[in-house]
Amino acid sequence: MAEQTKTQKAADGLSKDERDAVKNRAKELRAEAKAAGNRAAGEKALLEAISEMADHEKALAEGLHAIVTDVAPQLMPKTWYGFPAYADDNAKVVLFFQPGSKFKTRYSTVGFNDAAQLDDGDFWATTFALQKLTPATKKSLTDLVRRAVG
Repeated sequence: MAEQTKTQKAADGLSKDERDAVKNRAKELRAEAKAAGNRAAGEKALLEAISEMADHEKALAEGLHAIVTDVAPQLMPKTWYGFPAYADDNAKVVLFFQPGSKFKTRYSTVGFNDAAQLDDGDFWATTFALQKLTPATKKSLTDLVRRAVG
């Protein structure tokens, strides 16, 4: 049976989670085109995505949202593949939150894309595991967001 699953996945090319992500992204792109960079619409979509999370992940995402809103209010809230995300003036996603339950991992992550200005020589981290919002993790996230937006 496991072999059939592997063969079926190879034939389909995408897992169910991957197909769902593609569908979510297409839906997001249609909504973004209608909203035309409307901050309120982006924030509404982001807050809806957060509201659907498990309580412990919701607290992490809400904490990150508070940090970004305070430290980098110029970033546009939105969703990106169903995840809460924040984009720059060029509509490029700078950072996003990925709940661990989405892909059955043991921790959630905060990720930074290439629009983030985290460069540090020839080697630097772009994704960070997040399990709790403590004063130390809030400070680290705040510093990362500040660096990311320059």
